Amino acid sequence: MSASILEQRTMPANDELADLFDHYIADESLPSAEWLTQLHLNRPRRNIHCMNESTRQCKRMLDIVSALTLLILLAPVMLLVAIAVRLTSRGPIIFCQTRVGLNLRQQRRDRRLQDSDVRPPMGVDRRNPENQRRRGDGYGKPFTLYKFRTMKVDAERNGPQFAVKGDTRVTVIGRFLRKTRLDELPQLWNVLRGEMSFVGPRPERPEFINDLTQEIPNYINRLGLKPGLTGLAQIINGYDNDIESFKRKVNLDLLYLQNCCLVNDLKIMLRTIRVVLTGSGAL
Repeated sequence: MSASILEQRTMPANDELADLFDHYIADESLPSAEWLTQLHLNRPRRNIHCMNESTRQCKRMLDIVSALTLLILLAPVMLLVAIAVRLTSRGPIIFCQTRVGLNLRQQRRDRRLQDSDVRPPMGVDRRNPENQRRRGDGYGKPFTLYKFRTMKVDAERNGPQFAVKGDTRVTVIGRFLRKTRLDELPQLWNVLRGEMSFVGPRPERPEFINDLTQEIPNYINRLGLKPGLTGLAQIINGYDNDIESFKRKVNLDLLYLQNCCLVNDLKIMLRTIRVVLTGSGAL
């Protein structure tokens, strides 16, 4: 796959864009995605605003039609899942969790480093820590994500943590829901609300995103698109719970950002059906 990615990369318009995507093809061990239609762009995309208006409108229309259709067709299934969750464990049926969404902020250089005349004395920060526009958790627009509950109500009594293989916090019905991805169905409502897209990078929790941004180059750039219910990284990489899998996910998400189009969205949605039927990549 790396060869095809190299072929589709073109010289960016300036050094800043080149720096932004230095690690775009860093992972040579990624599984093949030769089926993905390659867009030969004149310059790398930063975010959704780099896509033309017709592409953005088509993507949004696909989101609305797909989400409404599935909500209607799968309403009986969702009702059965809700009953199963209620009967097999105590606690709410729907699990609500804050996630980080679309990020359209552009990184700016510190003006204090550009002009020595206005640079403060060594060791002095002239910014008021109580009045900063860019706080540590401000990586993207936060929103409430909905899922069918698959874990015990006290699953995070010791603090936020990633799910692992054979996680004892997962309920009996929760294992089935995770394997079939049925727990994700309430996110169709997030798609209708415009907080998510049907296809895009998976949204991360704010508790983890700061560390991941420090550990993984260009991690935050994957949020240049709305988070998705499914995506290239989800169907190829599956669930992630370690740094190496997160690195693969970032490269796949950046690959999708550079090749986001209606054709690729339809291809990813069709391949998602196979993932759901086989339970591939589930924890």
